[in-house]
Amino acid sequence: MPVYRGGQNICGASIGVLCLESYFPKPPGHIKNPSGLPFPVLYEMIDGITVPTLLNNPTPELLEPFIVGAQRLEAEGVRAITGSCGFLALFQKELAAAVSVPVFASSLIQVPLAFHMTGANAPVGVLTADASALTPRHFQGVGADDIPVVVKGLEITNEFADVILRNLRTNMDTDLIETEVLQAARDLKTEAPEIRSLVLECTDLPPYAARIQAELQVPVFDLTTLAQMAHSVSTRAPYSGIMPWG
Repeated sequence: MPVYRGGQNICGASIGVLCLESYFPKPPGHIKNPSGLPFPVLYEMIDGITVPTLLNNPTPELLEPFIVGAQRLEAEGVRAITGSCGFLALFQKELAAAVSVPVFASSLIQVPLAFHMTGANAPVGVLTADASALTPRHFQGVGADDIPVVVKGLEITNEFADVILRNLRTNMDTDLIETEVLQAARDLKTEAPEIRSLVLECTDLPPYAARIQAELQVPVFDLTTLAQMAHSVSTRAPYSGIMPWG
């Protein structure tokens, strides 16, 4: 038997997640619902930082606890690190520099990929929690500031905005959320019919990605599928199959 290096309290988690503090339900497909994820996850709670805080008051002082959290996840042996909010794009460069494992702080890091995969001749649609809070600095943070985008937000909704953006309550009607998300996606496609791809900035949107794709009929990128790719590239396994007789 080989001798393995110790020092980790929990072993076998490939993806570490820096978690904002939130208590509304997370359906399967959400990065904070491990029952729906096809890879092992380790969570690091960043106490006291909520979705409204990160969106509405992203001061430089917020960075330090995320760096500490990322370093803890690395010490526990994760192979790659992500976050539970796409607005962490602001801190992508600093977080990646603070650890030696890959960091993909936001699904927005896929915007250049989506653009080039679909011909580099049409803007990328971005469905976000709050378009008014998503700034050029967020795109710059993930190297996407030179990519044309069309952004649609969910800030002018009822259920989504009350529960997720304003923290007014923790109970959530997922059917209403789905209705609001699908309507926003339809509106985005109506306003920008030329888009050929869609990136879901918000980690609360992947549970509805299949319905969104059925409506828009374009490739849909989100954090959960990105995390699955990060798991795959950081935990490579031999392929199995057959070859011709020797």
